[in-house]
Amino acid sequence: MTHINTRTDLKCNFTPVFKNLLYLFAVLFLMSGFIYPNNHSFKIGKHDFLLDGKPFQIRCGELHFARIPKEYWRHRIKMMKAMGMNTICAYLFWNFHERTPGNFKWDGEADVVEFCKIAQEEGLWVILRPGPYVCAEWEMGGLPWWLLKNENIKLRTKDPLFVNAARNYLKEVGRVLAPLQISNGGPIIMVQVENEHGFYADDPEYMGIIKDAILDAGFNVPLFACNPTYHLDKGYRKDIFPVVNFGSNPEEAFRALRKILPEGPLMCGEFYSGWFDTWGNPHTFGKIDRYLEDMEYMLKTGASFSIYMAHGGTTFGFWAGADRPFKPDVSSYDYGAPVTEAGWASEKFYATRNLISKYLMPGEELPEPPEQNPVITIPSFELVEFAPLFENLPDPKISSEPKTMEFYDQSRGSILYRVVLPPGEEAVFKAEGVHDFAWVFLNNKKLGVLDRRKQNYEIKIPERDTESVLDIFVHAMGRINFGPEVHDRKGLISPVIFRDKRNNLIDVQEWKIYNFSYDSVMLSNLKYDKAKEKISVPGVWRGEFSIDKKGDTFLDMRRWGKGVVWINGHCLGRFWNIGPTQTMYIPAPWLKKGKNEILVLDILGPEEPVLQGLNEPILNMLLPGKDFTLSKRPDVKFNVSNTAPVRAGAFENDNNMESVRFNKPAKGRYFCIEILNAHGGNRSTGIAELDLFDINGEPLSHQSWTIAYVSSEELVEENGAAENAIDGQTFNCWITESKEGNTEYPHYLVVDLGKETEISGLRYVPVTGKDNTGKIREYKIYIGNDIIKK
Repeated sequence: MTHINTRTDLKCNFTPVFKNLLYLFAVLFLMSGFIYPNNHSFKIGKHDFLLDGKPFQIRCGELHFARIPKEYWRHRIKMMKAMGMNTICAYLFWNFHERTPGNFKWDGEADVVEFCKIAQEEGLWVILRPGPYVCAEWEMGGLPWWLLKNENIKLRTKDPLFVNAARNYLKEVGRVLAPLQISNGGPIIMVQVENEHGFYADDPEYMGIIKDAILDAGFNVPLFACNPTYHLDKGYRKDIFPVVNFGSNPEEAFRALRKILPEGPLMCGEFYSGWFDTWGNPHTFGKIDRYLEDMEYMLKTGASFSIYMAHGGTTFGFWAGADRPFKPDVSSYDYGAPVTEAGWASEKFYATRNLISKYLMPGEELPEPPEQNPVITIPSFELVEFAPLFENLPDPKISSEPKTMEFYDQSRGSILYRVVLPPGEEAVFKAEGVHDFAWVFLNNKKLGVLDRRKQNYEIKIPERDTESVLDIFVHAMGRINFGPEVHDRKGLISPVIFRDKRNNLIDVQEWKIYNFSYDSVMLSNLKYDKAKEKISVPGVWRGEFSIDKKGDTFLDMRRWGKGVVWINGHCLGRFWNIGPTQTMYIPAPWLKKGKNEILVLDILGPEEPVLQGLNEPILNMLLPGKDFTLSKRPDVKFNVSNTAPVRAGAFENDNNMESVRFNKPAKGRYFCIEILNAHGGNRSTGIAELDLFDINGEPLSHQSWTIAYVSSEELVEENGAAENAIDGQTFNCWITESKEGNTEYPHYLVVDLGKETEISGLRYVPVTGKDNTGKIREYKIYIGNDIIKK
């Protein structure tokens, strides 16, 4: 870069014309978008991260541009700076940018270049996490749905079908973002390779393939990989820098990291500030005291960290994923983060800011947080127009048997399967699976609901005197975003059969398939009428409301059933009356002064079609009695008195994952652990994660698992639901009740595996970092078909 010498003893006799030309050249040069080399460098040293050759402790905050209205990107980035962050972490969601093969979107809400430039303008560095898989409670973990159009594809493996698609994507990422690396004068200092692949598999060769694809894409900054504490050695490579993810016990996590990283800076790649919410479970706020204690340990010891999430935001549209075995994620991604869903500074924000202010570098100061964006309320208004979906059918596709959405080139939404049944006696419809909920109608009369959460995939069909039309309306939630279950195709899963009372197959000739994508074309072509009576069939409501001034607000959905909302063409996400979220965040930039149009897809029908805008969200109101299949587990008879345990023993009193092998494999549909006591005599105990091994010693898929019975679970003080033991996550746990009078041992947890299964052992992760929750000591394991009687 050329510098003009401005010493007074230098005589420069520029003519006015030359001065004007020089000024014009300078303006054009700046307008060209050239990023001036700033001579910054970032490296990984023997003891520290090195910024310009000097030790640099990364204080990073994770926030996702796709979960924030573009108009608010700068506001949220300013909030990060004010909280004490010197870096922000940014996920790329592959499916957000390549929505159909080869067609990339980098503008509007997907303009990550603009997002990174704003971060640089505000004085923050950027850590890029491009995937190809990212998890993040995002639809399919960021993988694009169209990969599933190939029935044989093996995601996140060396399968060429996956690798070639991932390489093409990463090449495009490099084209767009490699110019923004610190080596080119930009803000990007590190790039992540994959995401927590050690939980998925132990495949260093695959990690090398993705690493090479990132290098080939033009990235030359340090590359790193993250894994949870218990899987750090899985897929480990010396040429990819390792960091560890955790929500508590940093000393122990870093001790585990040191086993594969003898020297080099220590970093927590995801330091959990709270946790995400799933439908039907309590909202997670996250405990401030433990969070601050663990953060101070890292600040004192010089360890770097990235707060996940520093600001969660909202998973707008249809992008929310699902936890395994099948727990759909809510659209609010508040996360109990320091900066709330709407960008407000919480108690946790100020506590974080105050703590970090004690550990600033000499001369470093924290700016004041930006002002909170204005908030408005919207008076109650009624929606009076309604478009029934079954009266607004698209052109059908004809098929000899029903296929999944992906086969019909449908990414998400709903799908109607229609078939004509011959006259006959009572029959049973049964599918291998329904992803995710199906409302079944015979001649327009509702017969019942099939629910993936409970693995109930069959329904009785009444006797028919004449030919009858059977409609199976399947609504998809987000694809599972974690574990091998990301291979999550939507709709009816084959085989699909009809049988009469004598178990004879009933032959059907033809299926008509109707695809409801809920895109702008479909929504604009709906035909509306005045709603004349209480509606309980799937359809879209339309209405208007007027405002005098714009501001953020929270749409009150407590009177509605289950569906999706659009404001002026912007999709706010999903609602469901069971909670915990009962409001939907509307950012001010999506509103207009004067009239605003609102569309509400409601599959169940509202109690009354009335809406209003509140000045604060409702994030923690559970209404399980409104669940259309009742959210409580079915009543069962539980008994192990006639079953011999396949294993009896005791777990260690530490935070380590333990694997147990049986003397010989055991076979059964139900797995039961009986907990006899806990270390330290604690009244409460639990499990962070439970895996079972097949006869080859490989972990079994959780795809068909449900909780058949649990003797105790904490659902008041925190989300200690039994399902947390089998969801693949170790931060949220199954915890037994701690209230006196409900804590008697033994405790029982029974997992329904969906079918008789041969099991050779188990893997157990203890509960850590939970006050007054003891680790399991003595236990017994039972496996059989008669443990549960329905």
